[in-house]
Formats: sequence, structure tokens, C-alpha cells
Amino acid sequence: MQLEPLEQRYARLWEMFGASISRVAGAYESRPELREDLLQEIRLAIWIALPKFRGDSSLRTFVFRIAHNRALTHIWRRKRGGKSEEAEHLHDARPNPEATVIQHTNESRLMTAVSQLPIPLRQVIMLALEELPYTEIGAVLGISEGNVAVRVNRARKLLRENLGGTR
Repeated sequence: MQLEPLEQRYARLWEMFGASISRVAGAYESRPELREDLLQEIRLAIWIALPKFRGDSSLRTFVFRIAHNRALTHIWRRKRGGKSEEAEHLHDARPNPEATVIQHTNESRLMTAVSQLPIPLRQVIMLALEELPYTEIGAVLGISEGNVAVRVNRARKLLRENLGGTR
């Protein structure tokens, strides 16, 4: 059986996870040009790491771990450069033509509230919003499943407070 060429694996990976990774990048970077830079950093890091993927975790876990590590490096570099981490108004990067104005407003409010969470809480809630199970979130972030549960609960509590108790 012939192995799938790297270019095809990479393209298939982006078909499966591209929108999710864009949303993750949006949670870490609000300015469109910097968000695009972060997304390119993530894409390059995945391209470099993909040949080394051994299957020790799911492909999704592998991709999200790289994305989060790159995002943290991106934030660290910005802080060292003296730039603020404060996020501006964020928009979900997913194309969603059937969304109503209310849905768009709610999504924007949620992303803004998420971007204001401390990084450890932001990490877990973004992965939870992407519907990763706690075991995979723990694997991506290198923390226990119990720690994931605690962080998700804390993030949800802060989000409820910041959003005025609305869902």
C-alpha cells in the first residue's frame, strides 16, 4: 500500500481543520493582519511537523497542539516587543452566509468575551467550543482531564459574568 503524499495529507488536514484553526487564531489575535500572520505561522509549523507525526495522538490533537503552541509563542513575542495583548472586537472567520444578524452579534460578543479571558482559560474554552473531549484538550495542552474540567468551569463562569448571564 502506497503512503499518501505529504502535499495531499496537508491539503486534507486543512479541509478538515482549517476553519477551526482560523477560529483558534482569532481567539489569540484580534487584528486581521496579525491574525493572518499567526495563521501562516501555524500553517508552516504544521507543514514542518506533519512528516514527523507518528500517530501517538489523534491528528486533531496533533494539529490543535501545534496551533496553541504557535499562538502562545506569538503572544509572547508581541509582549516582548511591548505591544498590548488586549483584544479588539473579534469576528468569527468562518463563512456563514445563513447566519442572522442576531447570531452574528452573539458570536461576536462571545469571541470578544473569550479573548478577554486569561490565556489558560481561553485555551480550554476554545478547544471545548471546537467540541474536543476533555481527554483531547488535556493532551493538546499537556494538563490532566480534571484540570481541563476545572478550567472549563472557571471559564464558563467568567463568560457568564462578562456576558451578563446570557447564553
